Amino acid sequence: MTEARTMLSLAEDYLAERRALGFDLRIPGDQLTAFARFVDAAGHTGPLTTRITLDWVQGQAKHAKPFSWARRLDVLRPFARYLARLDPATEFPQTAIFGRSHRRLAPHIYSQKEICDLLAAARRLAPHGGLRPATYETIFGLIAATGLRLSEALHLRCGDVDLDQGVLTVRNTKFRKSRHVPMHSSVVEALNRYMALRARHGATAENSLLFLSSSGGLLPKRTIDGVFQRLRGELGWTARGAYAQARIHDLRHTFICRRVQLWHEHGADIGNAMAALSTYVGHAKVSDTYWYLTGVPDLMAIAGERFELFAATVGVGHHG
Repeated sequence: MTEARTMLSLAEDYLAERRALGFDLRIPGDQLTAFARFVDAAGHTGPLTTRITLDWVQGQAKHAKPFSWARRLDVLRPFARYLARLDPATEFPQTAIFGRSHRRLAPHIYSQKEICDLLAAARRLAPHGGLRPATYETIFGLIAATGLRLSEALHLRCGDVDLDQGVLTVRNTKFRKSRHVPMHSSVVEALNRYMALRARHGATAENSLLFLSSSGGLLPKRTIDGVFQRLRGELGWTARGAYAQARIHDLRHTFICRRVQLWHEHGADIGNAMAALSTYVGHAKVSDTYWYLTGVPDLMAIAGERFELFAATVGVGHHG
């Protein structure tokens, strides 16, 4: 008689199979592993059941909202399909019992003054004139000016910065793709100043990290999040989006929204421009870029004016 397999061993086989197909699954993989350990620790044997699934989904996040429970179910759903191929008796909630798991929450769209204030606050960090304040100012400024993800900025190497051509090379991004990011001349100038300071604090060989931690290694995301929270508190911002506080990631949202706003103001072909923007910010699909757009009053006003002009033109043409 074959001994029943643990849920953890099944999860490990599933993750290995998916990763062999090119899926990263870092965060979902951690969640799935946590779920499998929970099931085994509970003494559950046999096929997966709806009860044990809901015990983990809700029991591990008792104070979370149904939205969070729905997200957890979404993480487990592909694994449940995998288990069902192995054992038809597998159970799993088939309907969205907690509602939708993907909802568009409005981000905080920064004003130009807020961005300038953030960079000035970073510049005042200790030690005065040292690498640390320059690092934070450059990271925040780079994200605001190019729409990079924070993780992309933190993993940049010195060799990825081509100041002569004014281009960044962003490697192995969220979707395992690399891309070239042209920079405005003002961004090139800022990076040039930073590189001159950076050269005095360690090697600037092609493979050297552009942004260094105090120990000379990769700057941890939690560290930069902590500094940002401190600066945000000092600046006293009031969040204008659906989140409790303005986030670093909202700088990326702001870049995309402001770019589209400028195109509307200049009468650009938005369809073609959005395709180019999607490539620029590293999205796999142009629909992902549209997802970033939010109802910025200025943007909506410009879009409304263009639609009124379009409608009037169509009306004239129809009657003529």
